Amino acid sequence: MKILMIGTTGAIGARVRQALTERHEVIAAGRNSGDVRVDITDEASIEQLYKTVGNIDAVVVTAGSSGMESFQRLQAADVMTAVQSKLMGQVNVVLKGQHHLNDNGSFTLTSGILADEPARDTVAGAIVSGAVNSFVMAAATELRRGIRINAVSPGLAADSADAIGHLFPGFHPVPMSRLVTAYRRCIEGVITGQVVRVHG
Repeated sequence: MKILMIGTTGAIGARVRQALTERHEVIAAGRNSGDVRVDITDEASIEQLYKTVGNIDAVVVTAGSSGMESFQRLQAADVMTAVQSKLMGQVNVVLKGQHHLNDNGSFTLTSGILADEPARDTVAGAIVSGAVNSFVMAAATELRRGIRINAVSPGLAADSADAIGHLFPGFHPVPMSRLVTAYRRCIEGVITGQVVRVHG
């Protein structure tokens, strides 16, 4: 398959890209690195990305951020920053991409454990992760030409545990092999409209 992967420098993205490259042609896209550039907060940038790469069998998104802020200090602008990046960034990748993806292609988005299990200072992340899950379930009923869509909901990735594990007390690190397997199931398998939870 020819796979467009947006976000390949983070802990999860790097591992998924490595695994996919063993079996598929992977085009890496990112704001500041990769084979091609894209800003997923900019619809025109997403449209240009699809015109540049063309003829894609699958799209994987492991990009998008939601930030952390105390609920007492949380402002609407903080939530909107997360919405524009992790939520609408991924939504627009699908809305634009449905017209460029090959028949029977697939989208695999990334939500997160915060949609199901709260942690301190992560309300914005919880909002957008829950919304990504809902979007996937609804979009799956309307995509045409056999196109599938799923989301992987990662827990605390083992490769990130040393750096950010202190922010998520009580969360068990998830082995990277389990996360990679979840993405491969979405990309190479047959499921659609699913949220594949890979929590500790």
